[in-house]
Amino acid sequence: MSANSLPNPAVWHNLEVDKTLQVLGSDRNAGLSSTEVQQRLERYGPNELQESAGRSPFVILVDQFKNIMLLMLIAVAVVSAILDLRSGSFPKDAIAISLIVILNGILGYLQESRAEKALAALKRLSSPLVRVLRDGKLSEVAAKELVPGDVMLLEAGVQLAADGRLIEESNLQVRESALTGEAHAVEKQAELHLPEDTSLGDRLNLVFQGTEIVQGRAKAIVTGTGMQTELGRIAALLQSVESEPTPLQKRMEQLGNVLVSGSLTLVALVVGIGVLRAGWGAFEQLLEVSLSMAVAVVPEGLPAVITVTLALGTQRMVKRKALIRKLPAVETLGSVTTICSDKTGTLTQNKMVVQTAYTNHRDFKVTGEGYEPNGEFQIDGTKTNSQDYPELQALLVACALCNDSNLQQDQGQWIIIGDPTEGALLSLAGKAGVERDQWMARLPRVAEFPFSSERKRMSVICSVAPEVSAQALQNGLLEAQSYVMFTKGSPELTLERCDRIHVGNSIVPVSQEQRAQILTQNDQMASNGLRVLGFAYKPLTNVPPRKLARNLRIWLSLARFSRNARRTAPRSSRCCRQVSQGWNPPDYDYWRSPTYRKSNRRRLRNCSSKRSRFNWARIGTDEQRGVRATSRFS
Repeated sequence: MSANSLPNPAVWHNLEVDKTLQVLGSDRNAGLSSTEVQQRLERYGPNELQESAGRSPFVILVDQFKNIMLLMLIAVAVVSAILDLRSGSFPKDAIAISLIVILNGILGYLQESRAEKALAALKRLSSPLVRVLRDGKLSEVAAKELVPGDVMLLEAGVQLAADGRLIEESNLQVRESALTGEAHAVEKQAELHLPEDTSLGDRLNLVFQGTEIVQGRAKAIVTGTGMQTELGRIAALLQSVESEPTPLQKRMEQLGNVLVSGSLTLVALVVGIGVLRAGWGAFEQLLEVSLSMAVAVVPEGLPAVITVTLALGTQRMVKRKALIRKLPAVETLGSVTTICSDKTGTLTQNKMVVQTAYTNHRDFKVTGEGYEPNGEFQIDGTKTNSQDYPELQALLVACALCNDSNLQQDQGQWIIIGDPTEGALLSLAGKAGVERDQWMARLPRVAEFPFSSERKRMSVICSVAPEVSAQALQNGLLEAQSYVMFTKGSPELTLERCDRIHVGNSIVPVSQEQRAQILTQNDQMASNGLRVLGFAYKPLTNVPPRKLARNLRIWLSLARFSRNARRTAPRSSRCCRQVSQGWNPPDYDYWRSPTYRKSNRRRLRNCSSKRSRFNWARIGTDEQRGVRATSRFS
């Protein structure tokens, strides 16, 4: 394979899997040979994003003396020293000016050189390992050693180290927020053959560097590394952007130009008029007097004061874990007039939380934050015991078993390995003491029907041992037999498959009135811009094929999801309001429906100032729909 034989990266999604393997000269089961890997590594280089060369210490030092006022002070110091030395006096003025200039340069150099060293240290962090097939064997290699044609093995929790074309997958979902800004996972399909003009966000048979596998597993062949990835192209665009001077630098430059031009004009007038009146014999005396006047005009302490102030601001930012590369960047924070904030992951925790469970005309409010499995179940504001409601207990068991994610604690923080929605269900079950591992041991999974865009449901079948049946009945799973199937998915489609409903300690036929109430409740939740899932289960005597598994089930509950706001979000919005900063959330999904927009308009306006307020009323439905359909990069 020659370098010119690789097709345009824009058409990988248009190639069949076998054609992609043929073009890249790889094998789906054996991968590349070690010899071929070495050749391609020499040809394409390491899998790293190339960056513009950093500033050397000499360049950093020189940059500290490019200010026009500093240059004038240096010139004045030189001339003053020459005049003092010629007259035999001590050059005290030149030394004083030089000390100010040197102090300014040292402070700026120390801060910016430290920042450069810190950035360099971050880049030297160890490269993550990637599981690949080479020489027909499974091995782990550093991400920077990947080459086009490598076959990667992917699973939940893995962050993609290169762009690739899917060879095969099983229930694969990928979070592509690094490219699109959307936190929702995207379902991938290896066998798709897409048109050449398919947009980046719709290329469901490709995976991209920087994205994360949240569910399922897959095998993919590397199609691009380093700067040839989509993330690399974004990096190249960012590097091509020329930096603009900060507002402070602009004002300092304007002030410096005025002062320097005025000082030079004053020097020229004093020397010129003096020479005309007193002759050239008084030139040195006139020059010394004019330079003294010029130094008096120029505030020689201003550069040092500004440098010290910015350095102090930089140190405060470092304490807040923000690394400032150049001193003037600190001042730009004080020049902000409007803050445009994304909602998902910025104002919210990017964590799904179940707030309400609706079972048999009863609303259970659920408290708690994030994925932490601590909270209460409340009815009309009063704490209740979940074990007193069999239908709620059955729902919690369904949440734990119809689930492919894992809830675990890492350094005191509860995190999810897998899909955030399923993580919220595990957290909900954990708040009632229903732990997934324990129930997986009691009711092991024997079959699975993964979620698909056609079914809009996920189902799992678990075996029920005789000794577990009694305990299952105690946890609300009535009519427990040899097997039980749990289903979660679209409330409307799941309810269509149900002919009975779980009510207390009995199961009764579902009436049309009950169906109408469940659908009304679902519509009310969805109209508020909230995600809703429906749950059902079905006792079985054996494991049926997929077609027979679609038969009627027992309806359990609705679960309503939301994202908790970050604890610092209200305080941040109040701070913005106090300093008269506008606050505009450009995530237009935030007002998904007129009902939600109306109920939240006052709260959002309270976060904005009169100086710069988002005009919600002017946004029409068509505009909202158009903006939601537009892919974003963040």
